[in-house]
Amino acid sequence: MLKLYLQSLTCLSKSSPWKNTARHPFSRRFSTNSEPLKGSTLETPIQPPRRLRKYARRTGYLLLGLGTVYAVDKTYNASAIFRNLRTLHTCAMITLDYKWNFTPEKSDLIPQLHERVAQRVYDLMTSNGGLYIKIGQAIGANAAVLPKPMQVKFASLFDDAPQIPYSVVHDVFVKELGRPPSGPGGVFEIFEEQAVASASIAQVHKAKLWPTIGPDGQPETEERWVAVKVQKPDVSTQMEWDLGAYRAVMWMFENWAFDLPVYFVVDFVSDHLRQELDFIREADNARQTAEFVANEPLLRDKVYIPKVYPEYSTKKVMIAEWIDGVRLSDKAGIFRLMGESPPTGSPTSSSETPLDPFAATSLVASPPNSPVSSLQMPAKPLKGGVKAVMQTMVELFSAQMFEWGWVHCDPHPGNVLVRPSPSNPSRPQLVLLDHGLYVRVPEDFKRDWVRLWRAMLVGDYNGVDAVTKGWGFGLPELMASFTLMRPTILRNGRKTSEDGGKPKERQPLTQYEMSVRMKQKLKEFLMDTDRMPKVLIFLTRNMRMVQGSSFLLFSFTFLSTLSFLSSPSTGNNQSFGSPVNRIKVTGFWASRSQVRNTNLPFVERVKEWWHHLTFQAAMLHLDLIFWKSRFFSWLRNLRAHFHLGVVSAKGAAGFEEEIEKSVRTFAKDNLGIDVGDTAFAG
Repeated sequence: MLKLYLQSLTCLSKSSPWKNTARHPFSRRFSTNSEPLKGSTLETPIQPPRRLRKYARRTGYLLLGLGTVYAVDKTYNASAIFRNLRTLHTCAMITLDYKWNFTPEKSDLIPQLHERVAQRVYDLMTSNGGLYIKIGQAIGANAAVLPKPMQVKFASLFDDAPQIPYSVVHDVFVKELGRPPSGPGGVFEIFEEQAVASASIAQVHKAKLWPTIGPDGQPETEERWVAVKVQKPDVSTQMEWDLGAYRAVMWMFENWAFDLPVYFVVDFVSDHLRQELDFIREADNARQTAEFVANEPLLRDKVYIPKVYPEYSTKKVMIAEWIDGVRLSDKAGIFRLMGESPPTGSPTSSSETPLDPFAATSLVASPPNSPVSSLQMPAKPLKGGVKAVMQTMVELFSAQMFEWGWVHCDPHPGNVLVRPSPSNPSRPQLVLLDHGLYVRVPEDFKRDWVRLWRAMLVGDYNGVDAVTKGWGFGLPELMASFTLMRPTILRNGRKTSEDGGKPKERQPLTQYEMSVRMKQKLKEFLMDTDRMPKVLIFLTRNMRMVQGSSFLLFSFTFLSTLSFLSSPSTGNNQSFGSPVNRIKVTGFWASRSQVRNTNLPFVERVKEWWHHLTFQAAMLHLDLIFWKSRFFSWLRNLRAHFHLGVVSAKGAAGFEEEIEKSVRTFAKDNLGIDVGDTAFAG
């Protein structure tokens, strides 16, 4: 019966009026969902849906295309495209996260928001590497204005990177110099294939030059060991892509995300970062700095710049004299070289204690795998102690800022060596490395820079106000408050308020209110970005690393200079127990620079002499206050030692402690910045 029924259906289908025409609208659904009966002789296959096949085919084409683009980008473009896609995706997620969750209603959840953003930014920079590490370090140099999670992340962002293999180094030499590094016809007699240091942009190898032929026709016996700096090939390919992403992100943050004036720094920063990839320029920078040092009697024998071999140097390879010395990042080695013991409670390596992101020493911390110092310790310690080393360090960079107008922008302790001076082996000599990034300070700016320093240290509000307005900064009362390190001291001819100028009662602020207040003050401060001296972007980085002012607002502005007054123990100086009164040293170089300026007319030089004498008197007054605080501190410790009680709290509070308290209170109440307890540590 079933067989007859199926045959009748077959006959009906052959005589159907829909034969050879479009299928009935229900037939497709029926054929898709039905299954042939068991035992049926029908063998018509079930076809998959056409739409499913179409989507599957398109997905396959898409995956194949993306795979091809990825392979080509990785092989021929150093993954630049996908690095930028990662950047744009991360920044878009950050923007959306803040737009959705940075609200008054979610104020209690803002710390978690900062945690997420900090992790995203850190992951982005460590994943992309290269130029991103440089940008991250620039941000980290002024991270105290950022939320605490970001401070923690940026404090652990080191400029170290995996080494490129020797085969790649070989190819770079053949392309740049036409010869391999070593072997028959090589550039060097000996070339160590294992790099002694590797950073985001380049790595350094140790090598030995071939002996030169003397006048007698015989090879000279003196061995010439050199440091060979080789640029990583991917960096030049990635540079323009990375700078393009940097430009897009800054524009997005200014116009879409945070409504803050940040885009104005893009061109200046990009131009100078490009210069760091030109090793011919770096060689010229080294020779220029060596000339400045040689012409400065106070530094001539205390500082050395390694000799560069221009005949072996190209845009991607640079050869310089190899110097054996103790890196400033090797604190234990420095103390041993100078015959001193580290200050009590001061760790001699980053592995002995967790890195404190709030302390100025976090700026000058070195990665765990930093190169070991190569100097063989002399039989006797060098004279002068650690103070002599740090005195020279502060004087060197003060001379760069105020005398030469030629500023090294990466004075990281890994770029400074200490060795016995060849002219006087019993005294230390500093060796300055890595001359890839310098900024030239215009003469007009340098004079304003000196005026600002003088005004800051003598408490001259009108002088500070004149300089800041000329540079396009608003809120002069804020500037003077930071200058004098007291929250409500600015009068400038105003009538005294009814409360006698006393600070108002402080009200606790929510996380949201603190952030909004800081943003508002920042916008008021950055009044005219067109007039702002862009050189301050790198100049403040230099000062942050040398003097280590670790807490002030405005990462690319001159406010970080004001934090020189915050404590005598910061940055490189702080990491060695603050042996130098850097306020006095830096102030002296600032004031005397214009006195020595022979280009000024006679009347102007007379005025500069008068300003210099006034400034020196103010410094003497500051010294008296400083030693008074030291006396009270000594008296307090003495009385405590003999159990005689302690001096009053007013007398016991040191000069630095009073400054810290005023600055910390003012920053939190007026700017919404919560300065860490250890921002002044050291």
